[in-house]
Amino acid sequence: MRLLLAEDEEELSEALAAVLRHNNYSVDTVYDGQEALDYLEGQEYDGVILDIMMPKKNGIEVLKTIRAHKNQVPVLLLTAKTQVDDRVEGLDAGADDYLGKPFAMKELLARVRAMTRRREGLTDNLLTIGNLSLNRLTFELSVGEEKVRLANKDFQMIEMLMVNPGQIISTERFMEKIWGYDSETEINVVWVYVSNLRKRLAALGADVEIKAVRNQGYSLELKK
Repeated sequence: MRLLLAEDEEELSEALAAVLRHNNYSVDTVYDGQEALDYLEGQEYDGVILDIMMPKKNGIEVLKTIRAHKNQVPVLLLTAKTQVDDRVEGLDAGADDYLGKPFAMKELLARVRAMTRRREGLTDNLLTIGNLSLNRLTFELSVGEEKVRLANKDFQMIEMLMVNPGQIISTERFMEKIWGYDSETEINVVWVYVSNLRKRLAALGADVEIKAVRNQGYSLELKK
């Protein structure tokens, strides 16, 4: 999943981004409200972590602007302001959740998981297709007792496939959601990761497979 983190305290931003990436999110970081708005107007994200007190435009202004433009991306507001009126203002502006500083990283991660699950219509952290399961908390891919813990991009790729079973996902879509628009990574990296995931599925004894559709993309299907 791809997140935008808008936080003007650079040390805090770097720490948050590192934790999020360790937990298998792709993260773009910006340091002021105008830059956040530019990214949100030009790119697609699964969620936004938005500090309220930022230069150029504050988080509430950014939030009101994207909601006015019909962008319904889930937004978690971060702020040192914890008064009831401030929380109400943020939620009334269209925020999905609100977290006051200081906060525990575990709580931040739990809130990010909750808001992205709601967007996808998922009710729990376990995805299952056929005999294959993916635990979105532990990043483990499993068949029965056989398990393997996936690294960042392997996890994000199989997660996309399992959230959309039977649907063709284009190579460009994988690049956009996992590596980002401005990545200098060559597009054939997607095939490398697909090849790696196929080997993992075979080693686990999965009854699903990643199928390639020529000039269209990849889909996760039950074996026939």
